[in-house]
Amino acid sequence: MTTDISRARLGWEVGIVLALSIGRSAVYSVLSFIRSLMTAPLSEQATALNPSQADQAIWDAIYRVFDVFFDLALVALVIYLLWRPAQSAFQRIGLNFSRFGRDVGTAVLLLASIGIPGLGLYAISRLMGLTLQVQASELDAAWWTIPLLLLSAVRAGLLEEVILNGYLFERLGSGWRVLVAVAALRGLYHLYQGPAMALGNMVMGLVFGWVYLKWRRVMPLVIAHTLLDVFAFVGYPLAAPYLP
Repeated sequence: MTTDISRARLGWEVGIVLALSIGRSAVYSVLSFIRSLMTAPLSEQATALNPSQADQAIWDAIYRVFDVFFDLALVALVIYLLWRPAQSAFQRIGLNFSRFGRDVGTAVLLLASIGIPGLGLYAISRLMGLTLQVQASELDAAWWTIPLLLLSAVRAGLLEEVILNGYLFERLGSGWRVLVAVAALRGLYHLYQGPAMALGNMVMGLVFGWVYLKWRRVMPLVIAHTLLDVFAFVGYPLAAPYLP
């Protein structure tokens, strides 16, 4: 009876966490994709990675800062839920700097193995009309634009990797079904960009999940994800005028 109650409580906990974070975003991503299909061909549509929150630059910055704050509060929530009296959650999921050099090396390998094929997938899927055009952010809106984009990249790395890998694997187990389910959730979260990019992110989820299950460290995943988003948020706008 105690086990059944424990499982029920765990189910409610995971459901609530997902409803407040990645699951909620996945639902809106699916709805956005369905709406896109009903509007026009995907090749004729565009999506922004960091859409403006307000017309005035200062208010846009304020809203962005609060968005980051509340997303990091969700990261704090799952760390709190994973905390054990004899073991901190940071140690449990490997979110610390105890192996920083090795974590950076792993992150660079992940960046190369995921980032370069990802660029190719985006280009090919655009030619095939399976992906929306990703609009670059304007980097010259204000002096704080680039720092805020870098902060957003850190936020995305922490939010997605801590919840998808550190939290869900610790709560649901390390079987292959859980690995595929978590990767599929990552794909749904990015479906608003188109089916090809959703599939690419699912593959990324499988690789990242395997790495976490092998070493039980989320830090290299956070670093790799942050670097990927830095290139997407800042590098892509700088390179966009020179791309065909």
